[in-house]
Amino acid sequence: QVQLVESGGRLVQAGGSLRLSCAASGRTFTNYAMGWFRQVPGKERDFVAVISRSGGYTKYADSVKGRFTISRDNAKNTVYLQMNSLKPEDTAVYFCAADRSGSSTNTEYAYDYWGQGTQVTVSS
Repeated sequence: QVQLVESGGRLVQAGGSLRLSCAASGRTFTNYAMGWFRQVPGKERDFVAVISRSGGYTKYADSVKGRFTISRDNAKNTVYLQMNSLKPEDTAVYFCAADRSGSSTNTEYAYDYWGQGTQVTVSS
């Protein structure tokens, strides 16, 4: 079992920056690829970014490429999402997730554990 707790979401103006954190506990953190997803009410949860177990591989959704950066600190059991040049369309609940297969996939159903989410609101 892995417990994931996101933090860092808040209200920010368009063009601003935020850093989300996701703290993991319960199992060996380096056994998991880690992903970030986001969801707007009434819509499906969308892939944002993923990072491999070692941190050597990352992948991003086209909508955030060049603006968002995913990273991890395996000593602190934490994954981060640095979000720059935020847009109103980035408004969503952001979730982190852990994939024990380590496939570094953008497929939601491959992930085994999820956090509760943190709200990010970008005002225009």
